[in-house]
Amino acid sequence: MAEVSPAQDKKPNLIQDIVDVGKKAFNPTSDEVTRETGQQRYNELIEKVDTWTLLHALNALIKPDVVPPWLRQPLMQTLTLLPLRADGVRGTLELVFSVHPSNVGRTDPSGGSGGSGGSQAPQKQGASITHEAVAVATKLLSSVPAGMAAEDWFGGIAGQLFALMDGTAGPELARTAAQVVGFGILGKKAYGAPGAPGWNVFVQPLIEAVNPSLRQMSSVKKEEEEEEEDVIDLSKPQVLVSAEALQQAMQRLQVLVLSNPSPGLCKRILGRVVLQVWALASWNNPSDAIQNSVYTPARKLLRTYLQLFGNLDSVKPLVANLTCKGSSSAPAASSSISTPWRFTTTAAGMVEITALPPPDGSRPPELDWMDIEYRASTLADYIAGACSAEDTSSIFLSLLRRWVETAGAGTQQQNNQGISFVAPVETETKSPVEDLMEVSVLQQLMDKAPDKLISHFDQLLELITQVFEADAKSPLGDEVVSIVLSLLNLAVTAPSFQKTDIKPTELAVVEQSLDRLSRQDRPDVSGTARNLGMLLKYRDELDDPDDEDRGKGKGPPDARKVEDRKTYNLAMGYITGDKENPPPIVAEGLKLLSGLILSESPVLDITAVAVLLSNLLAENEDYINLQVVKMFTQLAGRHPKTAMKELLDHYLDPQEKSTTDTRLRFGEALAQVIERLGETFAGDVAREAGETLLSVAGRRGYRPKTLARQAKEERMRKLKAEKRARREAAGIAPPPGEEDEDEDEDVDMDMDEEMTEEDRAKNDVLAQIIQGWESKRGAEDVRMRTSALSILGAALESHLRGVGPAIASAAVDLCVNVLTLEPELEKGILRRAAIVAILSFVRALAAAREAAAAGASLSLGFGLTDGSRADIQRSLEYVAATDNDGLVREHARDVVESLEAWRVTSMLPHTATTTTTDATGVGGGGLARLAGLQVNPDLGGGGGGGGKQRPRIEEIE
Repeated sequence: MAEVSPAQDKKPNLIQDIVDVGKKAFNPTSDEVTRETGQQRYNELIEKVDTWTLLHALNALIKPDVVPPWLRQPLMQTLTLLPLRADGVRGTLELVFSVHPSNVGRTDPSGGSGGSGGSQAPQKQGASITHEAVAVATKLLSSVPAGMAAEDWFGGIAGQLFALMDGTAGPELARTAAQVVGFGILGKKAYGAPGAPGWNVFVQPLIEAVNPSLRQMSSVKKEEEEEEEDVIDLSKPQVLVSAEALQQAMQRLQVLVLSNPSPGLCKRILGRVVLQVWALASWNNPSDAIQNSVYTPARKLLRTYLQLFGNLDSVKPLVANLTCKGSSSAPAASSSISTPWRFTTTAAGMVEITALPPPDGSRPPELDWMDIEYRASTLADYIAGACSAEDTSSIFLSLLRRWVETAGAGTQQQNNQGISFVAPVETETKSPVEDLMEVSVLQQLMDKAPDKLISHFDQLLELITQVFEADAKSPLGDEVVSIVLSLLNLAVTAPSFQKTDIKPTELAVVEQSLDRLSRQDRPDVSGTARNLGMLLKYRDELDDPDDEDRGKGKGPPDARKVEDRKTYNLAMGYITGDKENPPPIVAEGLKLLSGLILSESPVLDITAVAVLLSNLLAENEDYINLQVVKMFTQLAGRHPKTAMKELLDHYLDPQEKSTTDTRLRFGEALAQVIERLGETFAGDVAREAGETLLSVAGRRGYRPKTLARQAKEERMRKLKAEKRARREAAGIAPPPGEEDEDEDEDVDMDMDEEMTEEDRAKNDVLAQIIQGWESKRGAEDVRMRTSALSILGAALESHLRGVGPAIASAAVDLCVNVLTLEPELEKGILRRAAIVAILSFVRALAAAREAAAAGASLSLGFGLTDGSRADIQRSLEYVAATDNDGLVREHARDVVESLEAWRVTSMLPHTATTTTTDATGVGGGGLARLAGLQVNPDLGGGGGGGGKQRPRIEEIE
C-alpha cells in the first residue's frame, strides 16, 4: 500500500495532467518543436501511470464534447493500444465488467490497487461476468486498431489471453478469455481460418506442441539455429516438445474448445490432432502426474469430438492407427516436418515428445498384443459411450463387412472358389496388423455395446443373408458363421423385433440357412442355428398380448417414430446424460431437440421438454440460455399453454427458491414468447399471464421466506459488529478471515479518499439506487416489478384484444398509482416502465381503431373514456413537471402528447378511412363529418355524404 500511495495521491489530477500535456503535444496550431517536446512528455506520462488508472482516465476523456476533436483522436489511439501492456488485457476486461450496465453498482473488480498490474489478485466479490459484458469485451479485444497488422495485434495480446486461460486469475476469467479467442477471433473467417492471423497466433502453436509434424519449416529452422548455440547430448533422444509445453498446450486446448459452444471450432482444431489426442487418451496405466497433465484433458477432448462427429469417417483413422503413440503414418504437408516422433515418459513421470531414429526397414515392427487388446477395449468404450446408436451401428457394420470379406475370401481361396459373397466395398490395401486391429475393435464392440449394433436393422439383415448365401455355395469358416449367428440372435431377441420387420425374401433365406446349418455336422454352429430357428419360428407368439397393438411392420409413420425416438434419446443424452458435458455437446443436443419441436414430433413429452428447458435456463450459462429462450418461443408456437405455464411458474417463484437474476432470465423468455404468440395470445393463456404479471408488479407483493432471510442476515450483521467492537475494545487481533475483510474495507476507504467530491456524490446516489432495488421487509424486488410492467406493456401493445378489458384496466391503474405513490429516487426504473406501459396501451388503442376502420378486424369492444383519459393525462402532466428522474419526465411528456393526439383522433368517425377519395386527394370521410355535430361541410362535394348530392342555390335573373 505504501508503494502505491504516491501515485494514488496524484490520481485526482491525472485527467487534467493528460489534457494539459496532450494539448501541448497534439495542438495543430503549435509549432513542430513544441509538439515534439509535448509528445515526448505525453509518452513519458502515459508510461508512468498504471494501466487501471489510465483506463479510467482515458475512458472519461474520450466521451463526446469533453476534449477537442484533434485531442480526442490521439487519446483514443492510446486507449486502444493499452491492451498491449503486460496487464492491459485483464485491465480492459475488468473495466468493461465494472462499468457495463449489467453490472452497475457492483464492486470494482480490480481491488483498488493499480501499481503492479499483473500481480493483482482476483477480486473475491467483484463485478459478475455477464454475457452482455463479455460480448463488449470480445468486440474490443478482437478489433484490430487502425494502422496495425492483425498478427502484430494478436501476437501482442496472445500471451495475456493464454495466461488467463491457464487459470492465473481464476476459472471465470479463464472461460472469458477462451470465449474472446474462440468467438471474437477464431469465429471470424478473416482471422480464424487455418493460415489466417488469428489461427497462426492462437491455434497453430497449440496444435504444433501436440503434433510437431504440423510445424512449418520456417519455425523448425529457427529452432535449429537456437539449438546450435546449446550443447546437445547425442546419447539421448532429441526432445521436440518438453513435458511442460505439452501439458500447457493440452490444458489450453481443453479450455479453448470446451468453453465455446461452437461445434465447428471443435472440429477445426481437434481434426488436425485427433490421432495424438487419442494416443494420450489411451495411455496405458497413467500415473497421477500424467492423468492431471495430459490424460484427463485428452479424454475430455476425445469424448467431445466423438460425441459431435463420431461417424464412420471420423472413427476410421482411430481404428487404423489404434496403436498410435506419436506421429502418424499419414503423409505430412510439404511445408511441414516429417521426422518420426513419439510420446515418451520422463524421469519425473511426465509425458514429452522425442524424435525417433530412422526406421530399419529390414526388421519387422514389434507388436505388443496386450497393448492392442487394451487400446481396442478403450476405443470401444469411447465409441459406445460417446457415439450415437446410429453411428455405432454404422462403424460396426463397416468393420464387420470388411472382416467377413477378408475371412471369407481366405476360406474360398483354400477351397479354390472365387465367389464374392458380399457387396464390394471400397477398401485400401491393408496390412495383416491393421486387420488384426479391426477384428479386436469388432469383438470389443460386440461385448460392450450389443444393444447399439442393430440400429441399422435392414443393413444388418442384408449382410447376414449374404453370408448365409455364400456359406451355402461354399462353406465358410465356423468362426465367421458363429459371429453372424450371434448378430442374428441380437436382432431376434430385441424387444421391438417382429418377423414382419424382415423382408420375405430375406426371411426365407434366413430360415432355410438355419435349417441347413442345424442338420450339418458342425458342432460350433449347428446347435446355435437349431435354437435360433425355433426362436424365430415362435418369436411373435412370445410377445406380451398387451403389445399386440404395436406397429405391425415398418410403414412410414412408424419409421419416422423410430428415427425421432433415436434423435430424442441422443439429444437427451447430450443435454442430461453427463453433468460434465461441455457447452458444444449441450448446444448440439439443443439443436437436435429444436428440430423435433419444429417438426412436431409425436415422440416428444412436451411437459418434460418444458421442465428441461426451465432447468437449463436456471443455470447461468449465457450462450446456452440464448438457445433455450429461442426454443421456448418454438415450443410456445405449438404448445402455448404448457410453455406459458412453465415460464410463469418460474417467473412468479412462489416457493422463493430462485434468485432475482434467474427470474429475470425467465422474464426475458416470457417477453419473447408473448411477442411470438402475437394474436394467439388470448383466452386463458393471456388471462393467466396478465394476472401473474400484475401480481409481480403490484405494490402489495409479499415474500415471507425472503423477509425471514433478511431478518436473519440483519441479526448476523449486528452480532458481527458487536463482536468486532468487543474485540477492538479488548485489543484482540481479528481472525485471518476477518483480516481480509478489514483490508478490503481499508482499500474501499482509500479509493473514496482519492475521488473528487462530484464522483463521491455520484457514487453515493448510485449506491442508494442500487440498494433501494433490493427487496425490503419481504416486498418484491424493484427490478422484478419493473420487468413485469415492461412485459405487461409489451403484451398490451402486441394483442390488446386478447389481454381483455379487465387486465388492461388494472394495468393502467397500477401504472398511474406507481407514478403518483412511488416517487423515490430508487424507483426511477419502475416509473419509467409504468409510463412506457401506458404509452403501449395508447398505441394499442390507436392501432385497434385503425384496423377496425380499415375493416381488417372487428371493433375492440372497449376503449378509453374521456374521464379516464383526462385523469391519466393530469397525472402525467404533474409527473412531467415534478419527477426527480429526467427520463421519466421526458417519457411523461411524450405520453401526454400521445393522449392529446388520441383525443383529437377519437373525434373522427370510425368509418372515416373506408370512404372514397375525392379529387383533392382527401378522403370523403376524415373531417368530412365531425363526431357529435350535425355539420357536413363537404356534402355534395363529389364523394361525401353517403352519396347524396349537396343542394345548390342559384341566382335567377
